[in-house]
Amino acid sequence: MSKLPKNFPEYSIMYKSISKQIQQLNLEKNNTIKEEERQEIESKIQTYHKELDKIREMFPEGFFDT
Repeated sequence: MSKLPKNFPEYSIMYKSISKQIQQLNLEKNNTIKEEERQEIESKIQTYHKELDKIREMFPEGFFDT
């Protein structure tokens, strides 16, 4: 197994927090009627996915897979 990042507990917590935020935004997006709001929410989701990808790259492959 590869080495864990130096601040591994913080990154792990951040990963879980961002994942939960994405879930909440997806629910909000599904309940939103206005297209402008949907696009804004989708933009936030994409930004969060990029952050998750950065965190995932720091950890061994499959670390966050459940």
